[in-house]
Amino acid sequence: MELTVVERLILMSLLPVEGTFVNLKLVRKAREELSFDEKENKVLKFVQDGGNVKWDANANIVKDVDLGEVVTGLASEALKKLDTDGKLKDEHFTLYEKFCA
Repeated sequence: MELTVVERLILMSLLPVEGTFVNLKLVRKAREELSFDEKENKVLKFVQDGGNVKWDANANIVKDVDLGEVVTGLASEALKKLDTDGKLKDEHFTLYEKFCA
């Protein structure tokens, strides 16, 4: 699945921090897959600004990630819960389309 910089950052924040040992191990691997390598960091020029992260928006990086069935299911559940609770935001829109539509 191809994900943008924004989608990768948002998805990392949606993945659970609690669960079974097996699921947490898979989530850990998924976070590594979603994270940014040195080359991407150099191109994107990430800057921490208080609680926000900024980067060069002109650097249009898309990464093809394979999250596996379990992590894909966890992401889908998290997005569906946000939708059910009425807490889905515009920033979740493209992820919702990719994981839930």
